[in-house]
Amino acid sequence: MYANQLAGERRRCPRDDMVSVLLEAEVEGEKLSELDFNSFFLLLLVAGNETTRNTISGGMLALIEHPEERARLLRDPSLFPTADDEMVRWVSPVMYFVRTAMHDTEILGQPIGENQRVTLWYGSANRDEEHFQHPDRFDVGRHPNDHLGFRIGPHFCLGANLARLEIRIMFEELLR
Repeated sequence: MYANQLAGERRRCPRDDMVSVLLEAEVEGEKLSELDFNSFFLLLLVAGNETTRNTISGGMLALIEHPEERARLLRDPSLFPTADDEMVRWVSPVMYFVRTAMHDTEILGQPIGENQRVTLWYGSANRDEEHFQHPDRFDVGRHPNDHLGFRIGPHFCLGANLARLEIRIMFEELLR
């Protein structure tokens, strides 16, 4: 498996990269097992593949359905960075995720008990009219755009920068 080969290379000659960091990481004083490393490596590969692919597909559809925004992007390529984030907000490649409350808390007046399972609806949050002006409008220049497509806090997507780069390159090439 490629992950094992790469791990072997980094053990012999560590670099300043994520693989070397993972190989040196410790949880409760112990390094990751080979199974844990391989599982994490696979998670990174799969997680970034499907969500980025879904964003690119949904972004293509959005630009087809909103020709005025496509024309705006063609006229002003400096909008590509905001367009990338707008595509992620618009598509919400992961619609929901389930989490378990670590302690009793309250959100917007709603009590949540310790160990209670809570479903986070990212697709809904990314169209929240109390947070986004004109949330149902696709706007390649939307700024600020603090969508939750890459999550937030300790669960922020490790591949967010790579995903943005892949999305940007794809659309820069498609639209030139």
